[in-house]
Amino acid sequence: MALMRERARTDGGAPHSGARAFVTLDELLRLKHRARGFSFLPRQPVHSLLAGRHASRLRGRGLNFEELRHYFEGDDTRTIDWLATARLGSPHVRVYSEERDRPVLLLIDQRSTMFFGSQRAMKSVAAAEAAALAAWRVTSLGDRVGAVVFGDSGSVAVKPQARDYGAVRVLTEVARQNAGLAHAAKQATAPDGLNVALETAVRMATHDWLVCLISDAAGEDDETARLVTRLTAHNDVLAIFVHDPLEEDLPDIGVATFASGEAQIEVDASSASLRQAFSSERVDWRTRLAQLSRDRAIPVLPISAARDVSDQLRELIGRRRAQALAGATGGKAS
Repeated sequence: MALMRERARTDGGAPHSGARAFVTLDELLRLKHRARGFSFLPRQPVHSLLAGRHASRLRGRGLNFEELRHYFEGDDTRTIDWLATARLGSPHVRVYSEERDRPVLLLIDQRSTMFFGSQRAMKSVAAAEAAALAAWRVTSLGDRVGAVVFGDSGSVAVKPQARDYGAVRVLTEVARQNAGLAHAAKQATAPDGLNVALETAVRMATHDWLVCLISDAAGEDDETARLVTRLTAHNDVLAIFVHDPLEEDLPDIGVATFASGEAQIEVDASSASLRQAFSSERVDWRTRLAQLSRDRAIPVLPISAARDVSDQLRELIGRRRAQALAGATGGKAS
């Protein structure tokens, strides 16, 4: 049963319950000022609600050796180069600088399966907002950001670039494809759209990239697992799993019409057996995704389309950083 991936419609074909159906480029640009309080790159455990209490780690940036110099009072003793100290007769330390300019590739799902929302916004809008927050945060740290934005009609690759220009190019394409969802009812969902985007990512991400998939994972299959495995061989992969509360449990709303493209089906949601079958399929599907995540050590961040996306990102990957800062300073981190 595939009802969980369908698009609910009310009279006249409007999105269910008044959820925000679309997002503009201007709105995505304004999110620049909310892209703070979280980071995708430090070495920190990310506990995935999708994958249970399993912790995964991102490699983070590497370190570049800069110089060997005399030890000064207050230097971290762990940086002492003991071979050089013995050879030169006085304490010397090795100085490193944090590696910059790490390419980040965002895979942003704007297929019609994402054109679903029951409360605050469509999943496609939440994915676009997550992409904007990620792009602005990445470029603010000096890294380059690129993207593969994919919809029912195909995908567009944006090569990584630094500074605001890189983020704007990505978000311009996201806004364009998001606007195209206005015609989603007349389009057929591309069953292999997710894998096509992953194939493009495999070609683009050569080594030590951070690849961030922002999607509802609709249409995943054995080929998806194979492509993700290839990506994780030489890169970090992070998944932002976008979902809607209505997908988790089918409410008892009586007779309702669900649509996918031009196809429609009427179901009696008051049936307990139907709701149980719906819930069981959803649990099985999430278990399969969780196994994929665990086997490849991929952190999964579950983002609900019903809540503010920036708040959720700070809760999921910003809280540990804030706690660490508070512990170091003996107070509260801002």
